[in-house]
Amino acid sequence: MHVNALETPVVVVDLDRMEANIERLQRYLDAHHIANRPHIKTHKVSEIARKQVAAGAVGITCQKVSEAEVMADAGIEDLFIPYNILGEAKLRRLMQLAARVPVQVTADSAYAIKGYAGAAQQAELTLPVLVEFDTGMHRCGVPSPAEAAALARLIARSAGLAFNGLMTFPHNAASDAFVREVRGLLAAEDISIPHVSYGGTPGMWKAHTRTEVTEYRAGTYVYGDRSILKSGALKLEQIALHVITTVVSRPTVERAILDGGSKTFSSDLGGLEGHGMILEYPEARFYGMSEEHGHVDVGACPRRPEIGERVTVIPNHVCPVSNLFDQVVGARNGKVEVVWPVAARGTVQ
Repeated sequence: MHVNALETPVVVVDLDRMEANIERLQRYLDAHHIANRPHIKTHKVSEIARKQVAAGAVGITCQKVSEAEVMADAGIEDLFIPYNILGEAKLRRLMQLAARVPVQVTADSAYAIKGYAGAAQQAELTLPVLVEFDTGMHRCGVPSPAEAAALARLIARSAGLAFNGLMTFPHNAASDAFVREVRGLLAAEDISIPHVSYGGTPGMWKAHTRTEVTEYRAGTYVYGDRSILKSGALKLEQIALHVITTVVSRPTVERAILDGGSKTFSSDLGGLEGHGMILEYPEARFYGMSEEHGHVDVGACPRRPEIGERVTVIPNHVCPVSNLFDQVVGARNGKVEVVWPVAARGTVQ
């Protein structure tokens, strides 16, 4: 089947581009002796995760326990969950997972560390824990080296836990200095920092300039999206995922309506204007969405789309788009080669 015969809206992945993206980053990280641990929250597809591991990744990154459970069920080992995992039920599931495959987690509080330690001791396991630190995202992560060192000490002396290093997202020029200061604070107590994990697709080609990094986590690189185009990390011809939609209405000369709205595309703007780039009509402005309708201003287009015409959209942020679809279509040269279930769709617990 040709992709033009697929019902819309549909997510189509160019397999040649995706595989090239996987290989390109792997070669770069290998050349700089940095371990690759791709974040699978972008695609949530077991088969793609296996491709990343086959290309040379040391393991994968998952954002939630449920996401990691799906990947473990698919036979993928060595999982990193860079998230504070709290609560008896989640900790019990984490220990069940850790009994099956190697798992490591992060913490940015004594509260999280205490929970890990209790659960690990009860399960008679040793859980590797990294301390998350913040050098600019202002999301999770301790803000000072002193706090990071204090948590590292707590992990190191907690039965059932092993201090496994430091983690941040994204990395920047301040990240290495932060790590060095933590190392200095821990040196007198003979606590080493086994791993330093940095992440982010926009900064992936700068990973080699960070002298402290030992492993790298990128997610969006596998597909690319409009925000990654803006960052310069990928070029237009390297974007592997597109959403094919159909023009279902032309209520006015200036307005076209697509059959994909907020249940197809992310509402994330990411500093961009509109909700996506329409390849066939670069002058068009995808200015609004209702649930099943994409609102597009085509007034500036020299040629304007007709009802029934199919148009190809690069979404602003591809990760939420993956989580909106049950399956993705893999194609090569326009011919459908495979249909993958998005196995970890909805795994947010």
